[in-house]
Amino acid sequence: MTLLSCDRPLAGAYDLALVDLDGVAYKGPEPIPHASASLVAARDAGMDLVFVTNNASREPESVAEQLTGLGIPTASADVMTAAQAAAALLAERLAPGAAVLVVGGAGLVTAVLAAGLRVVTSADDAPEAVVQGFAPQVGWAQLAEAAYAVQRGAWFVASNLDLTLPNERGMAPGNGALVGVVRTATGVVPVSAGKPEPTLFQLAVARRGARRPLVVGDRLDTDLAGARAAGYPGLHVLTGVSSARDAVLAVPVERPSYLGTDLRALLEAHAAPVPDDGWWTCGGHAARVLDGRLELDDRAGTTSIDRARVACAAAWAAVDAGATLDPNSVPDLPVDDA
Repeated sequence: MTLLSCDRPLAGAYDLALVDLDGVAYKGPEPIPHASASLVAARDAGMDLVFVTNNASREPESVAEQLTGLGIPTASADVMTAAQAAAALLAERLAPGAAVLVVGGAGLVTAVLAAGLRVVTSADDAPEAVVQGFAPQVGWAQLAEAAYAVQRGAWFVASNLDLTLPNERGMAPGNGALVGVVRTATGVVPVSAGKPEPTLFQLAVARRGARRPLVVGDRLDTDLAGARAAGYPGLHVLTGVSSARDAVLAVPVERPSYLGTDLRALLEAHAAPVPDDGWWTCGGHAARVLDGRLELDDRAGTTSIDRARVACAAAWAAVDAGATLDPNSVPDLPVDDA
């Protein structure tokens, strides 16, 4: 398993980009450099866009308004949230009008109601399911009601299990951290609807009727693992959580198909590293694994994305062949503009 090549810009090779939000299009309220111009240019080149997010606290209209304000014209139908995926999962199992205890924000409440289910707030209302999604206002009282309901047999569903939530100040606790409170109190592991499960991506692809979707994300354990789970190629951009070094050390189920500095990668062709006499080469860079250690030929410089690509190719090939890679031999791999 190695990186893919694409001899034309990705925006022309794929008909739909499933774009993550936090760490890809923006970070908290702040835009990410090159994101808006790149997404607008990709859409102008014929690539459809659906923004897919594990954040279940906000309604699609609110997300669309923020993106539009950042220079990326977006309608609510262009947004697919983990709240919508969770509601779809609930509707598959529960009868219309079934009571669901919702722990989360307006986005999750709206999605559950739109799925034809009844929202309750207390375990004493005998909910058939508990669904939990992130919202800043979630506190002890809501978590306690969820725990009581799950202890009484309610089906436990989470919008996602992200442990952290990146914002402009750093890494905040994510929904997975809050779900952990209920899990600890009950011993029950929830079913997750968000990434890395494929449901969110599959719903977005079905909505658009796409034939050649591409997942775009910044987290290997959610975005890129979700792409693998859904069977879609994934572009990993280095503007959020997971670094180029993380990609080199990624387990097979989290490896990207393409590696880019930022969303400008949608507008570029991608050359894949190729084997050459024990080395992997691309764009003047070379890498190999020898005696369990990654070696890089840095004569072409140390901040090119191609350096990270050859490091991925060499490391993955060695590990897949049964070799052991010393993680201490993998450097930080800084990339220009990352």
